[in-house]
Amino acid sequence: MQYDKDLESEHKKIFLQAREFLLSFDGIIESKKERITSYSNEKGGICHLRTMPHGIDFGFLKGAQMEDDLGLLTGKGKAIRVLPQTKMNPKAVEYYLKQALELNSKR
Repeated sequence: MQYDKDLESEHKKIFLQAREFLLSFDGIIESKKERITSYSNEKGGICHLRTMPHGIDFGFLKGAQMEDDLGLLTGKGKAIRVLPQTKMNPKAVEYYLKQALELNSKR
């Protein structure tokens, strides 16, 4: 399971910080799947989280629809945008997370 791999990673500390931060928002539910740990609310998927060689990645499922005034998102796909982090930046994560939650509320 990916969650177990994330806990064995050299980036375990930042992964756990990110996980705790995500779960601090009302209504966010964690799902531990074979290949990814994902986060959703009653309106649907929000993001996934996993360790990477550089640190962690937040993959925002509707990231292509989000504003990127901070210029931190990567990817050019039709839906997902990734926020790579080498250390936890709560202000940046919150900026994108609030947008993701707002997009979900419009379903």
